[in-house]
Amino acid sequence: MSYKILLIEDDATTADYIARGLEEEGFTVDRADNGRDGLFLATDASHDAIILDRMLPAMDGMAVLAAMRAAGIATPVIILSALASADERVKGLTGGADDYLTKPFAFAELLARLRIILRRTMASQAPETLLSCGDLEVDLLSRRVRRGRRSIDLQPREFRLLDYLLRHSGQVVTRTMLLEGVWDYHFDPGTNVIDVHISRLRRKIDEEGEAPLIHTVRGAGYRLSEEP
Repeated sequence: MSYKILLIEDDATTADYIARGLEEEGFTVDRADNGRDGLFLATDASHDAIILDRMLPAMDGMAVLAAMRAAGIATPVIILSALASADERVKGLTGGADDYLTKPFAFAELLARLRIILRRTMASQAPETLLSCGDLEVDLLSRRVRRGRRSIDLQPREFRLLDYLLRHSGQVVTRTMLLEGVWDYHFDPGTNVIDVHISRLRRKIDEEGEAPLIHTVRGAGYRLSEEP
């Protein structure tokens, strides 16, 4: 996978050195040599990470970072700075940076830190494939449902209903939420379709001798939880 990096650095020698090294590693690099242009490029949120110099003309690096975070741009940022004191590092990290590297630095260290941040970001964006509540487990990829050691066979609508309940585990789920989230209805059809499917699902999930997981909350809806 080719990652796109935004490099905001006013020193041409340093910028050339970083950009060349990243491109040799297979990265695509966009560049800006001042804070104002860097912020403009950052606003399209198309970059996988940003390397941001602390001291920049036109707009300081910390001001660029603050403007990004205020605009809801969550792209991970590594600050490069000649300011090496603990106070400056803390200021950078609490100001929204994901890492802080002091100059002079080794390119190998910058590359390692960049890859760690990218792995962390990709992992956090990965979709959930396994949902659980107590000893109940649902594999969304294989569509397998298990409670303890037994396998549970569900019809497509029952599976979708259980998926929805698991994603709201511990919360009260209303009839309106189920109609919209499971049946794609934006009106009340005036039938007992929810009650029928909840009853069928409950018989399969909560067998005799097992602690019930699907609970009716009178006057409100249903809740999937280990707690009664």
